[in-house]
Amino acid sequence: MLPRERRLRRLRRGLAVAGTTVLGAGVALAAGAPAHAAAGCTVVYKVQSQWSGGFTGDIQITNAGDPVSSWKLEYDFPDSAQKVSQGWNGTYTQSGRHVTVNSAGWNGSIGTNATVGTGFNGTFGSANPVPTAFSLNGTACNGAVAAPTVAISSPASNTRYTAPASIPISATATAASGQTISKVEFYHDGLLLNTDTTAPYSYAWTGVPAQTAAYHLQAVAYDSAGTKSNTADVPVFVDASTLPAIVADATGVTVSPGDSSTFKLALSAAPTTSVTVTLARTAGATTVSATPATLTFTPSNWSTGQTVTVAATSAATSGTNATFSATATGYTAATVTANVVTAGAVDARFTQMYNDIKNPSNGYFSPEGVPYHSIETLIDEAPDQGHETTSEAFSYWLWLEAEHGSTTQDWAPFNSAWSTMEKYIIPSHADQPTNANYNPAKPATYAAEHPLPSQYPSQLDSSVSVGTDPLAAELKSAYGTDDIYGMHWLMDVDNTYGFGHCGDGTTRVAYINTFQRGPQESTFETVPQPSCDTFKSGGPNGYLDLFTKDSSYAKQWKYTNAPDADSRAIQAAYWAYTWATQQGKASQISTSVANAAKMGDYLRYSFYDKYFKQPGCTSTSCPAGTGKNASNNLMSWYYAWGGAYDTSAGWAWRIGSSVDHFGYQNPMAAYVLSNVSAFTPKGATAKSDWQATLNRQLEFYQWLQSSEGAIAGGATNSWDGSYSAPPAGTPTFYGLSYVEAPVYEDPPSNQWFGMQTWSLERLAEYYYTTGDTKAKTVLDKWVTWALANSTISATSFEIPSDLGWSGKPATWTPSSPAANTGLHVTVKSKGTDLGVAGSFAKLLTYYAAKSGNTAAKTAAKNLLDAIWTHKDAKGVSVTETRADYNRMDDVYNASTGQGLYIPPGWTGKMPNGDVIAPGKSFLDIRSWYKNDPDWPKVQAYLDGGAAPTFNYHRFWAQVDVATGYADFARLFPNG
Repeated sequence: MLPRERRLRRLRRGLAVAGTTVLGAGVALAAGAPAHAAAGCTVVYKVQSQWSGGFTGDIQITNAGDPVSSWKLEYDFPDSAQKVSQGWNGTYTQSGRHVTVNSAGWNGSIGTNATVGTGFNGTFGSANPVPTAFSLNGTACNGAVAAPTVAISSPASNTRYTAPASIPISATATAASGQTISKVEFYHDGLLLNTDTTAPYSYAWTGVPAQTAAYHLQAVAYDSAGTKSNTADVPVFVDASTLPAIVADATGVTVSPGDSSTFKLALSAAPTTSVTVTLARTAGATTVSATPATLTFTPSNWSTGQTVTVAATSAATSGTNATFSATATGYTAATVTANVVTAGAVDARFTQMYNDIKNPSNGYFSPEGVPYHSIETLIDEAPDQGHETTSEAFSYWLWLEAEHGSTTQDWAPFNSAWSTMEKYIIPSHADQPTNANYNPAKPATYAAEHPLPSQYPSQLDSSVSVGTDPLAAELKSAYGTDDIYGMHWLMDVDNTYGFGHCGDGTTRVAYINTFQRGPQESTFETVPQPSCDTFKSGGPNGYLDLFTKDSSYAKQWKYTNAPDADSRAIQAAYWAYTWATQQGKASQISTSVANAAKMGDYLRYSFYDKYFKQPGCTSTSCPAGTGKNASNNLMSWYYAWGGAYDTSAGWAWRIGSSVDHFGYQNPMAAYVLSNVSAFTPKGATAKSDWQATLNRQLEFYQWLQSSEGAIAGGATNSWDGSYSAPPAGTPTFYGLSYVEAPVYEDPPSNQWFGMQTWSLERLAEYYYTTGDTKAKTVLDKWVTWALANSTISATSFEIPSDLGWSGKPATWTPSSPAANTGLHVTVKSKGTDLGVAGSFAKLLTYYAAKSGNTAAKTAAKNLLDAIWTHKDAKGVSVTETRADYNRMDDVYNASTGQGLYIPPGWTGKMPNGDVIAPGKSFLDIRSWYKNDPDWPKVQAYLDGGAAPTFNYHRFWAQVDVATGYADFARLFPNG
C-alpha cells in the first residue's frame, strides 16, 4: 500500500452514523417521535448535480421556531418516477411520491435559527421537477425557498458536430419570486467552461475534439440569494472530421493593452496546389486584431508554421477576449482565442498555461472532468498508464484554480475542483461500508513489509502486539461518521484495466492500487489490483494472496492515502482563502475551506507508526502504543484503511506508516492547520497535534541537511519493514533510524532532485508567511547549494537531476544539534525537467520575496523565462529519452532480483484475460499497451533499436510551471 510519486459510477459523499441505516426508497425504519417545532421553518431544496436518469439532491433546513431535539422532514415529489435511492445525514423512506426524512441520532438537535443539512442520490424519468411544499415535524414551512430554474435552449439534445467543433450554448434562467438571476455557469461533463452574469446567457465552446461518447453540456443558475438551480443537461456528439485541417500551435494567446502576441498556423497534410487561408475575427472585442488577413501554403511549405500577430489597442479592456478563425475551402478551420490581460496584474503566461490546461481539446481532463496524470497514455513512472490519475493531480488542480481565483476573482472553478475531488477520489460511504465495525483497540493484524517482492506473500501474524488508535473516537465525535475523509492515491480513469467498480468491469474512474511488495518493487514489477477486491479477476482469492499469507481470504475494500497530496490540497485551500479574503469573497469558498480543515483532521493518521508501535521500536515485541505515544509527529509515506466487502461481516482495519521521507513533509500545511482559525479542524486535539508536527518537521529538515545543503532521505521505525534492530551506529531522530533511501530503492527515493524542490518549496512558502528563522537557516544553505549546481539564463537552463549520497547525519540532539560534516551529496546528472524547474522557480520566488536575496530572484525570473522557450500548443514540454522502458518485457530473474515476480504455483488472470503467472512480464499483464499509438516506438527499442523519446505533458508539471508564473508576477509585480 505504498503510493509512489514522480516518479464509478457517480459516487456521492454521505455520512453514515452508528445506529442508523441508510435505506433505499420504499423501505421503512422505525424512528422516535420528534419534538414539535414552533411555526417558522425554511427549506432550501436543490439538485446539486444531475446525469442521465439520476441526480444528487441537497436539502438545507433552517428552524426559525423553538429548538427541537429531533426532526422529521416531509415532502412530495412532483413526478411519480422520482425516487430516493440512497440518503445521508438522515434516514429516508418513501411511499409513492411522499418522502420522509428522519434525523440521524447525531444531528437531531436544531436550535432556533440553526440549519442542518441532509442529502440523497435519486433517480427520475423524463423530468426532474423540484418539490415545492415541505413540513418540519408536521409544521408547514411556508417560507420554503424556491430555487431558480435553468434550461439549455440550444443546442438540442443529440445534435452532432464535426471536430474541431464550435458549439454555441444558450440557456434561459428564471428566478423565484422576489429574486433575480446573478449568474449562469456553463459546464461540460462537470468541468466548468464559463460563467455569464448577464442575459441572454450564452457561451461558445470552441475547439472541441471528437470522441465516441456524448459530451454532456450543462448549465447551473444562481439567484441573488445564492440559491443554486437544478443542473440542465443536454447530450451532444462530436464526430471526427474527414477533411484535412488548418493547424494552430495554440488554442489561445494572451495580450496586454497596447502590446502584441503571436501564434502560428500550418496545414495537417500536403496540398496538391496552393491553399489560401483567411484569418478573421469571428467574435469578441474589436480592440483586438490579427494580421495578416491571408496566408498562402504551398505543396512545399505546408508544414512550416506561419506567424500570426495578435495586437490589442491601448483601449483594450483586461478580461475581454476575441476569437479568430482561420478558414480555407475544403479544410477544417482552426480557432484561436486572444485574452486581454493587464500588464503587471498577472503574468500573461499563467493565463496562457491555464487556458491550455483547461482547453478540452488538449486532453488534460477526462469526460467526467477528472484530471489525467498526463495527456499521453504510454507512460510508466508511478501511475503505469497516463490516463490513470492520482491524488497528486487533484491537489495540483486545486492549486491551479486557487491561482485562477486570485487573478479573476472567480471562485466557482476552485469549488468545482474540490467537489469533483470529493465525488471521485475521496471514497464515499458506499465505498467504505463497514467502517462502523472498526475496533480502535485492535487496528490491524501485523504482516512484515519485506524488502524484496520475492519475499511475498507476507504472513499475517496476530501474535505481534499492535497499539491502539487514538484518533478514531475523536474523529467520529467531531464528524458523526466512521468514514475516512481522505483521498485514495490512484484511479484508473478510463477503466483501462477493466476492474470497474467492485468487479462490475464497466464503471469508469475506478479505484485501483499497485505498490505493495517492499522497497525493491519498481514501477515495472507491480501487479495492479482493484481497491475493491471481489475476486472477479486475479486468482481464486482475487489478488490478496499475492501480498499477504493467511488461512482464508474475504472479499474486501482497501484504500491508501498519499499524505503529501492531501497536505498540498490544504496548502492550496489556504492560498485560495487568503486571496478570496483580500477580495472580500471568503464566504464563496467557506465550504471548501471547512472540508480542507476536515481533511487535515484525518491526515493525522500519517503521524503514526504502521501498527501504532512506539518510536524507537527494534523488535516485533517492542511496546505497543497507547494513545498519542505512537505518534512520530512527522508526515509518513501513507496511511491506509479497509474492511470487509460484505456489510454483514464484522471487521475493518486502519494503519499508519513507519517510514518518514523528508519529501513528504509540509510545514506550510502544518502551520495553516495549527494557526489559521478558518482551518482549525474539529478534532479536539487536532490543533495541538499539528503544532507539534510543525516543530518536528522543521527539526527533521535540519537533521537531514547535508554538509553541502541538500536534504537527505528520512527515517523509519521499522527497520527492514519488520521492526528489526538496525545496524550498530545507525543515527537516530527521536528514536527513528536514519534511512538513506526510505520507502523505495529502485530507483532510490532520495535520488530525484524534484523531491528536493517539492518539499523545500513548501518550506519556502512557510518561511515567506511566517519569517521563521529555523526555516530560513535551512533555506539559506539549500538555495546556495542548488544555485551553485545550476546554470540558468533567460533562454536556457540546466538544473540538478540525479543526486548521489554518502555518509550519515549525526544522531539528533534537540538541545545542541550537531553539524552534519559527514553527510554529503553529489550531483550525478543535470537536466531540463520542466515541472521540477517550475517548482524550483516557485521556491526561489518565495524565498527571495522574504529574504531579499537578489540572486534567487534573478534565477527564478530567468528560469521562468527559459521554461517558456519550450512552449508548445498544449503547454510546455521537452523531449525525454526513456531507456528504462527496456524493462517492460523483463521476466523475473532470481540472480538480479529484477522483473515481475509471481510466486511459484500462483496463476490468475487480469480482467481482459492476460495471464498472471511466473515467467510473465510487466507487458504480459498489460497487453493493451500494444494498442497504444506510441507503442511501435517502444517495440522497436525492445527489438534492439534506439531508446524511444517522448514529449510528455504531465498534469502536475504543467501546473507547477503555470503557478510559477502567477507567483512571481504577484510577489514581484515590477519584474
